[in-house]
Amino acid sequence: MSKHSVDRILFGAAYYDEYMPAGEDRIETDMKMMDAAGINVIRIAESTWSTCEPQPGVFDFSHVDRALDAAQRHNINVIVGTPTYAVPAWLVRMHPDVLAVTPNGPGKYGPRQIMDIVNPAYRYYGERVIRELIKHVANHPAVIGYQVDNETKYYDSVSPDMQALFVKYLRGKFNDDLDQLNAHFGLDYWSNRVDAWEDFPDVTNTINQSLRGEFDRFRRAQVAEFLAWQADIVREYARDDQFVTQNFDFEWRGYSYGVQPAVDHFKASAAVDITGVDIYHPTEDELTGTEIAFGGDMTRSTKNGANYLVLETEAQGQHGWVPFPGQLRLQAYSHLASGADMVEYWHWHSIHNSFETYWKGLLSHDMESNPTYEEAGVFGREVADPAVGERLIHLKKSNKVAIMVSNEALSALEWFRVETGFPDGTGVNYNDIVRRVYDALFRLNVECDFLPVDAPTERLAQYAMIVTPALYCTPEETIARLRGFVAGGGHLVSTMRSFVTDDEVTVWHDRAPHGLTDVFGLTYNQFTRPKGRVPVVFADDAALAGTPEASAEALIELLKTDAEAGTEVLARYGHYAWESYAAVTRHGFGKGSAEWIGTLLDADIMKAVMREAVAHAGIEPAGLALAGKLVVRQGVNQSGETVTYLLNYSADAVSFASPVAGSVVVAPQVVGADGLIDEAASASLAVRPGMPVAVGDELTIPRWNLAVIAG
Repeated sequence: MSKHSVDRILFGAAYYDEYMPAGEDRIETDMKMMDAAGINVIRIAESTWSTCEPQPGVFDFSHVDRALDAAQRHNINVIVGTPTYAVPAWLVRMHPDVLAVTPNGPGKYGPRQIMDIVNPAYRYYGERVIRELIKHVANHPAVIGYQVDNETKYYDSVSPDMQALFVKYLRGKFNDDLDQLNAHFGLDYWSNRVDAWEDFPDVTNTINQSLRGEFDRFRRAQVAEFLAWQADIVREYARDDQFVTQNFDFEWRGYSYGVQPAVDHFKASAAVDITGVDIYHPTEDELTGTEIAFGGDMTRSTKNGANYLVLETEAQGQHGWVPFPGQLRLQAYSHLASGADMVEYWHWHSIHNSFETYWKGLLSHDMESNPTYEEAGVFGREVADPAVGERLIHLKKSNKVAIMVSNEALSALEWFRVETGFPDGTGVNYNDIVRRVYDALFRLNVECDFLPVDAPTERLAQYAMIVTPALYCTPEETIARLRGFVAGGGHLVSTMRSFVTDDEVTVWHDRAPHGLTDVFGLTYNQFTRPKGRVPVVFADDAALAGTPEASAEALIELLKTDAEAGTEVLARYGHYAWESYAAVTRHGFGKGSAEWIGTLLDADIMKAVMREAVAHAGIEPAGLALAGKLVVRQGVNQSGETVTYLLNYSADAVSFASPVAGSVVVAPQVVGADGLIDEAASASLAVRPGMPVAVGDELTIPRWNLAVIAG
């Protein structure tokens, strides 16, 4: 192991000796079962502060020691988590202000993630338990790395501490000049002006999104600082061969969905050596692989393509997620297909009391073997084979499409909702638009990366096509870089609600889109909300001729094109009041081109528009011809071979012509209802391990199955 990479594919589960039923000593049994399943890593301790420190300054690491020693006996690696994301009762009793004050009022003890991460008492006692734990475990041979905190966010804190630090930050940013601050944020509106620092109001209920957005940005920065603070403490004790990671998560809609509102993953990941993540997704009939890919692509992009760790994903998970036979194996390989070097389940055994008894781990509440555990072993033993694992680890991507995302735009469009302009929760939000674009590309087998809004010019230059879904807030520097990207030969695709304000949510007061009217060959100064059906009609003589008529699903921008500039109108609005306006356009600029989508298209039409845009950009993905049949994911392994994952997320077998040549590294396997390989059924499959494959060879992948070809 090293600080920045792992030396084999890690496969494991979170393990909590502390949570076992009273009087139950299963640690040897559990480790033997893990070993049998090919599990080679566990994560411990990240939520056990009250067990590690039952009273102030009294430390008890006996459960940690039991797990470490048992893991070592079975050659299982351990990632130790700092236990700071769930505070002990004694700390709250001594210092009630460690609980975050939110817009809903003062916090109350009970749940996890209820603390104010900038509170001095929380930091003092947090540092003490981190130091005691890490110096206790750092020299244990089983420990390969550390996870700082868990799913860290600012927990919507509007505490006095958080707001005092925010005012201090503003005084530095504006050089103590309140006139400058008032002018910059437009605080004269509705008498929000502040003329003395001691009068600075509580920002909880401000109606000024520039100030709200700045507060959100500040709180996200506190998350990054908090993680860096923890990582620095850990590194004082860590060995040179131990890494530091963090378990980031996403906007939650019952599963991992979109850009995380409370953390800037790009900035916060700078604190860690390897970015870690949890990715949860629908399964059974709703398994599509989309969330696995989205989460992986976002996490890989935080360090510009570096491999990452999946620190949590589901085994059985919540109700309705018990995987069909074959799905658990398919899901695990899907993480590797995005560039993960580790797949770890939350968690090993199902909890017997308290809150998360509904969430089932690899083992159910009886802690006996079950089909999910057995199928995990199928994957674990496969990747433990060097002929498989060594050809799949450290997959590197070289994608030609990137999606630019912005926490500032996300925050702004929660206040100025796309359809109403009010903070009323109505209609689609920022992540809906991001996912509409991403999902279309995923369905086309067009792999993509993500870019932060402040990505430098040289990073933009890695791509042939960049998409900016609803990039509402855009710094002037980014607009200049995107302009240069197009002038240099790139294809820029932007959707409605892009380039509306600067990065501090002040609306530009020149022609829209700001600074880019000549790049897109259009402008607009009116938009409306479609009431009833507003068709989007594609031109018969344009590049998207033959695309079925669509309906505008959200806001429609009334685009006025520059005929003299040669702007191509790909679609117009099919409504008598708006038929003179364009809905989708494209324009050549410099050596490149820029495309504008003025409304939210439905999923199928967005897919068609993205397909044509990719072709226009000169991108020819290997799996494009298989779009709609199989998901194709590619990369290059450490030996320089192109590795192609062919993933069948459906209940039917799929036959197809191979898009690539090479040899089969991972073949389809038929997993029975017991979670074990059905040897007879698997032997009847035509695709076998080691089999050579040529381009065009007819292959068949059974339902919920996969093949991996390297060559």
